[in-house]
Amino acid sequence: MSRDVSLGPSQLTVPESAGQPTPVIFLEPVARRAVRRSLDILARLVIQLGGTGVILSILAIFIFLVLEVAPLFFSPTAKETGRYESGAFVQGLPQSALTGLDEQQEIGFTISTERISFYALPSGRVLKQEFNDALIPATATAVARAQGKGERFGLGTADGRILPFTIDFRSSFESGNRVITPSVVAGVAFQADPRKKKIVRLAYQATEAGPIVAVLTDEGRLWLSAARSSLRPDGTPSSVPEVTSLELTGRIAETVTALAMDSRAENLSVGTAGGHLYHFDVREITQPILIGNATVASGAAVRVLSYLIGDRALVVGTETGNVSVWMPVPLSSESNVTKLESIHRFAAHPAPITAISPSQRDKGFITGDAGGNIFVHYSTSEQTLIRIPGDGTPIQSLMFAPKANGALALDGNGRQRAYAINNPHPEITLATLFRPVWYEGYDRPAHVWQSSGASDDFEPKFGLTPLIFGTLKGTIYALLLAVPLAVLAAIYTSMFMHPDLRAKIKPVIEIMAALPTVVLGFLAGLWMAPLLERIFPAVIGMVVVVPISVVVASLIWQFVPRGVRNRLRPGAEFLLLIPVIAGAMAFCISQNLWIESLMFGANYKEWLASTFGLRYDQRNALVVGFAMGFAIIPIIFSISEEALSNVPKNLIAGSLALGATRWQTLARLVFISASPGIFSALMIGFGRAVGETMIVLMATGNTPIMDWSLFNGFRTLSANIAVEIPEAPHAGTLYRTLFLAALLLFVVTFVLNTGAEVIRQRLRRKYSQF
Repeated sequence: MSRDVSLGPSQLTVPESAGQPTPVIFLEPVARRAVRRSLDILARLVIQLGGTGVILSILAIFIFLVLEVAPLFFSPTAKETGRYESGAFVQGLPQSALTGLDEQQEIGFTISTERISFYALPSGRVLKQEFNDALIPATATAVARAQGKGERFGLGTADGRILPFTIDFRSSFESGNRVITPSVVAGVAFQADPRKKKIVRLAYQATEAGPIVAVLTDEGRLWLSAARSSLRPDGTPSSVPEVTSLELTGRIAETVTALAMDSRAENLSVGTAGGHLYHFDVREITQPILIGNATVASGAAVRVLSYLIGDRALVVGTETGNVSVWMPVPLSSESNVTKLESIHRFAAHPAPITAISPSQRDKGFITGDAGGNIFVHYSTSEQTLIRIPGDGTPIQSLMFAPKANGALALDGNGRQRAYAINNPHPEITLATLFRPVWYEGYDRPAHVWQSSGASDDFEPKFGLTPLIFGTLKGTIYALLLAVPLAVLAAIYTSMFMHPDLRAKIKPVIEIMAALPTVVLGFLAGLWMAPLLERIFPAVIGMVVVVPISVVVASLIWQFVPRGVRNRLRPGAEFLLLIPVIAGAMAFCISQNLWIESLMFGANYKEWLASTFGLRYDQRNALVVGFAMGFAIIPIIFSISEEALSNVPKNLIAGSLALGATRWQTLARLVFISASPGIFSALMIGFGRAVGETMIVLMATGNTPIMDWSLFNGFRTLSANIAVEIPEAPHAGTLYRTLFLAALLLFVVTFVLNTGAEVIRQRLRRKYSQF
């Protein structure tokens, strides 16, 4: 006989067997299963979307960095914007005409031995003309532009005189439109050649005391003259300047073919027909000093000379079309004696060089030749950036726009050619970023990062190699401290420490990872660095005394009666080492002066300097190693301990049951099985150290030098970004170079993490048998 039992919607009705209880089977309702499936699908979608979002975010960051960096490596361009007649015809002399333009590139001008003409750009419409007869009652024979900013000129005459004059551009606004008005302001003429011979070439410079000029006459004589304002007996300025002249012809054995004077009128460079270069110090007009000479190109005449902004580097153009930059180079880093040396060479022209115009903003310059070709160069990077082919007509004069974004060329037929130049980042090449560069003032090529200076003529130095070196240096020293401590602590915690103690100590160590790095950097820079400087001999003593104390204490512990040792929980012996280590450290600190006297001759800084040539800086790599090592210990410890603890307990128990000791089990089973996790911990710790910013920023001197010494500072890529980015002009070279540093960090971290994951998976498959 059977009876029905109502089991509800989630139960089944089954017949009851005679004498036996009725079995009840619970089944999940269809609606609940559907809800669970829906939740599972939703969770899977959320996880997939989250993972996809992370990947897309990383990809977006990468693309953004690439877009910011890419313009650094775009090729510069030049476009002709106008061509017209200027009326400035060549008179058969090497310096018979010049060209120029205002800062806004709205007005151009030409200066010939006959007239000064102003015209609108880019139309070429003549605005006004000034005839030289109205400026000076003599035949003009040569003209020269002063080096540096400002439109200052000297006009040489057939009777050996020089007329200084300036071209001024004044801006005004009429009906909301800017109007630029040019004008010519003439100075007082003076007799540069006492023999009153025709001037065929000159180098001119205006100073606060008066103009200084070097002139070459048609007789082949070279004169150095300076005009100084004189006073009448009543104390009023005289209209006739006092002129001092000195002949330099006897000091140069060849025919002079080129002259150049720097913007401070302190140095005069002379090129000769034999390809030689003479360098004079002319700060004392009455006693010029020949401080060096060099052979530029044997047998090939030097045609044109021009100083770059800053007055250190001299551009030399020769008859064979060669272009090079020369500089007085110190014989050594500590020597004041210099020699002329070629530091950069550029692409050669197919014809003799006829004109050079330096940039007024950076170390760039343009050159023109007898075939009408125009090249744009940049000194620091030693690159010829743009090549504009000519039409066979010689270039008479060139003018690099004041903002380095345009150029004017005057050819031998009096035609003007105007160009728009787009060259925003001429300093950057792969060579200037990662290879040694010969900078002005250095005695050899060097890796240097120095993005700004105190003057406009500063030469930017964007070498990333010192920053990459500093990043590796700080990371390596931090890992040298963190890896042994973190991994050994993880081994002891997982294998030897009592579980109750491990449950308390592990969270405490992991909490250390939550400490803000800015706090650690603050403590390291303002507390640890001065303290370490005072007790450095004691720290060296600790390296020896603390390990010996631990070994001795461990040996003594072995002789303690077993009954006493058993009172401690297994793995709690480390608590007894805390006072031992603290006592050893206190002993070393108390004997700091004695240790210094014993090991370092009473002054460790002088001993390091005299013995190893090392300088001890207060904020150095040792401080960063301690502080950054302390910051990454919790990460490496936590991941390593988890990897060791996740080794199956039955494997450990089986090893111990077969007679292996804990150390044997650790070395031959646990450590090998946990090696993928430990490797991941090391790589994550490495990535954490590479990207650290605040500790390095506050605990080092932020000096971008390449030296493995523990006792000096360094600068990392991340710290450099933090220091420089607030002052970097948007879209400027520094701005984009900092983004390049960020891209390097991104790529290095990605590659390391990817490689680490690949290795971890291989290790996991290899040792999965454990």
